[in-house]
Amino acid sequence: MKRRDDMTLEEFRNWAFNEHPELGKKIPGMRRYHMSCVQEDSDTPFDVISEFWFDDVAALQAGFATPEGKAAGGDAAAHCSVRARMVT
Repeated sequence: MKRRDDMTLEEFRNWAFNEHPELGKKIPGMRRYHMSCVQEDSDTPFDVISEFWFDDVAALQAGFATPEGKAAGGDAAAHCSVRARMVT
């Protein structure tokens, strides 16, 4: 995820590590949740990588279709200028 242009890296880190996880951890079916952030302010394409583990793709899709999943997605959309999802 890349922060909005009007946010400092410190503001984004605070959101990513203290506010957003409270929503993300409520998503049904999520087995594990982890965030990693860049160490310094730079022109990297992303500021944070968010990793979540589900049993399978169906569980991921079901989790994000719930009110909790939609709330977490909306919160991320409100704080990020760019988001990308990769499923492995």
